[in-house]
Amino acid sequence: MPSLRWAAIVALAATFNNATPTMAAEAVGQAVVIKTAVTGATGPLEVKSPVHRDERIKTSNSGLGQFVFLDGTKLAVGWGSSVVIDKYVFNDDNSVKNLTIRAAKGTFRWISGSSPSSAYQIVTPAGTIGVRGTAFDVHIAPNGKTAVVLLKGSARFCGGGGCRELKQRCDCVVASPSGAMTDVVKVNRSVLTALGTPRALPFLTGSQQLSGGLAAIGGNCGLKASIENEGAALPQRKSAAPGPPSPGTPNPPSPPDPPPQGDTDDGNNGHGNGPGKHDPSNPGKSNGPGRANG
Repeated sequence: MPSLRWAAIVALAATFNNATPTMAAEAVGQAVVIKTAVTGATGPLEVKSPVHRDERIKTSNSGLGQFVFLDGTKLAVGWGSSVVIDKYVFNDDNSVKNLTIRAAKGTFRWISGSSPSSAYQIVTPAGTIGVRGTAFDVHIAPNGKTAVVLLKGSARFCGGGGCRELKQRCDCVVASPSGAMTDVVKVNRSVLTALGTPRALPFLTGSQQLSGGLAAIGGNCGLKASIENEGAALPQRKSAAPGPPSPGTPNPPSPPDPPPQGDTDDGNNGHGNGPGKHDPSNPGKSNGPGRANG
């Protein structure tokens, strides 16, 4: 009996071992560009590494990963980012029925593939992006504040503060997890200030360089030139003018009065002695006009 029981345990273990490959997560795309450090569920990713449904992709503070999914959708993950491929349902016609990306923090660029626009959804801490044949950039600050910049097509962003329609290239909206949401404006330097870091939207500012089709889409919306011009226009620092003395500090002494102009009294009062000379015989007393000294 003990031998039969042991044989049954060995057979059951073999069954689980053989089932492991079929239970593995489904591969839904692959990495095409990896710079610095990009990690997946099983460790560092390399070019041609597969990515899987439910996998979290993270980049270092200088990392960059570019990925292509089975239906041709492209995703760039910039520095300091974290994203999960949350749902991926693939149809037999090389399209997806549902592709949901959950972006937790960092910077991303998205270009839709060949699937219907309704299949795509990008979830952020501040709201959800509905895709309509679209290319766009997203930045998510550590506090969850989210900016979406449209590069092509159209998109709809919905959060606690309602929905905003992005229809023109470079349209931008900024939203917070609390529900606060800006109107749609053209992306500008103030968006980086609102996000709290000049490292935001690095694909538009030129801080990070993309490759291939992800680099060619949409331009930079003038954000790079705006930052460069702002830096060139900064005035040089000038020496500050001296301020008032601190309370209790004595005022500096006044300079002496200049010597009086005109005649000076050298003890002669102008009675015949040259300047700077004194004649004891002429004490400086006048006897009046035409009178000699006594």
